Amino acid sequence: MSDSNFTTDGIDGPHSGQPVATAGTPIDEADAAMVLTHGRGATAESILELANEFQRPNVAYVAPQATRNTWYPQSFLAPMESNEPYLSSALALLGAVVDNLDAAEIPSERTFLLGFSQGACLTTEFVARNPRRYGGVAGFSGGLIGPDVTPRDYDGSLGGTPVYLGCSDTDPHIPVERVHETRDVLGELDGDVTERIFEGMGHGVVQEEIDHVEGMLDELLGEGSP
Repeated sequence: MSDSNFTTDGIDGPHSGQPVATAGTPIDEADAAMVLTHGRGATAESILELANEFQRPNVAYVAPQATRNTWYPQSFLAPMESNEPYLSSALALLGAVVDNLDAAEIPSERTFLLGFSQGACLTTEFVARNPRRYGGVAGFSGGLIGPDVTPRDYDGSLGGTPVYLGCSDTDPHIPVERVHETRDVLGELDGDVTERIFEGMGHGVVQEEIDHVEGMLDELLGEGSP
């Protein structure tokens, strides 16, 4: 279902006004939130199924929907300009979701950002461009956006944000070298990065990744407990 707490009309470009699906605890009653960003050709509702894996009390699960189910048209390794204006609009939509959560009194340090595939690329690029202390970040089969020559001149600090990067060594879409680069860049931005490369996994998500994120969520929810 969509949530009226989210206002995305104010962003520019093709993702303006896109709906945000929700599950779990209502936003105005939640202590924490997880933002799930779907992959190319998928839907917000499909990635919200992960909320069934992460069932935790007092967590709002939110998932923005890309226009035509795609965040940007070309490969994430293509020149940045070839993915505009979609890429900038998608990054702005994620920013609007985080801002809406903050306005609902769920600050970034209580917000966990998770993406798969194209959504993982968008998520990691977003946190690199908007570094602050988040509740957690997970990129399943993805990495920073742009060709190999892209300068990574990001400023700021993730303030020790726990980050998990999981990918196959033989992923047909994600070169393992890009996962390593993402690990290094987010580490330089003061992220507490865990990288896990799975032998022969292909392009998908395995239980070990789910289990790791569950542990990250438990740590987040344990913060502030008596």
